[in-house]
Amino acid sequence: MTTQQHITMAQGGSGPGPGSDYAALSRRVREAGLMKRRHGYYVLKVVLTLGAAAAGWALFLLVGNSWWQLAVAAYLGVAFTQLGFVGHDAGHKQIARTRRFSYALGILHSNVGLGLSYGWWIDKHNRHHAHPNEVEKDPDMGPGALVYTLDQARVRRGIAKLWTRSQAYVFFPLLLLEGLNLHVAGVRALNERTRGVRWLEGTLLLLHFAVYFGAVFLVLSPGHALAFIAVHQGVFGFYMGLAFAPNHKGMPVLAEADRADYLRRQVLTSRNIRGGLLVDFAFGGLNYQIEHHLFPSMPRPNLRRAQAVVEGFCAERGVSYLQTSFVGSYVQVLSHLHAVGAPLRANPGRAG
Repeated sequence: MTTQQHITMAQGGSGPGPGSDYAALSRRVREAGLMKRRHGYYVLKVVLTLGAAAAGWALFLLVGNSWWQLAVAAYLGVAFTQLGFVGHDAGHKQIARTRRFSYALGILHSNVGLGLSYGWWIDKHNRHHAHPNEVEKDPDMGPGALVYTLDQARVRRGIAKLWTRSQAYVFFPLLLLEGLNLHVAGVRALNERTRGVRWLEGTLLLLHFAVYFGAVFLVLSPGHALAFIAVHQGVFGFYMGLAFAPNHKGMPVLAEADRADYLRRQVLTSRNIRGGLLVDFAFGGLNYQIEHHLFPSMPRPNLRRAQAVVEGFCAERGVSYLQTSFVGSYVQVLSHLHAVGAPLRANPGRAG
């Protein structure tokens, strides 16, 4: 897939209405029982995930002021990401139907557990789901440290231009800062929330950071503490980035004037990653990105079964369905980022 490939053909209706292709697929999925809640799975998942994080902090206290804490920090980085996956599922109402219970689970895992603003992230993530790879509306397509389209690259100037020329090479190192980026963005966005939400989420974030930094600097010397935080947040951000980055980057880009129907808009802008149960666990079910985008409230353990149904339906309708390997997904992402910077490398002396 290239950076500037656009979707311009709509078939089967403009949205998920009763006569659309999506409606036909949805009937198949529901008849297969794939939208049913999996309460037993999620009770076990929540208990084990919170237990794994608690065990990490218990080990932190046991190890004490030692450089072995760097191994504990790496473990907790992984545990934090798994907490994030549960918060993601709660946000999509995969765990429970009610908004209140889902919100309670979300702020428990995100604000309290991770120090991330749940309300900010869900708002941003829902806008992404509604407009995947749509430059004007998908917040994940906005220019920042990286840019994703040739138009975004052409307006880069100065240091940003030099950076973009080589952005594929700094992609993986940049992921080490993603955890910090999420923390800062969530805190900054609190001012945009309603007063009640701002006070609730802000208080819980303050509680998280007070306990986190208090524990780290009470148990560890300053040098050990700073190293622990760097490793912990670096692993957390890197793992989060690895899980989310391959899902859409390098897939077709939508412009506001494009008129792809709902099914094609979701399928053609997403890619799946092949693998077994280990990949399912490592990616928190996000390796079934196509199925997740089509049915965001589908419980995570049902996505594997839904994959065959969706792929078969797409084959019937002649809709391109992309599934690649773990390594292949990152090759595509890096190739895309490198291609975006090509015009700047070809004209290194132009405005900047």
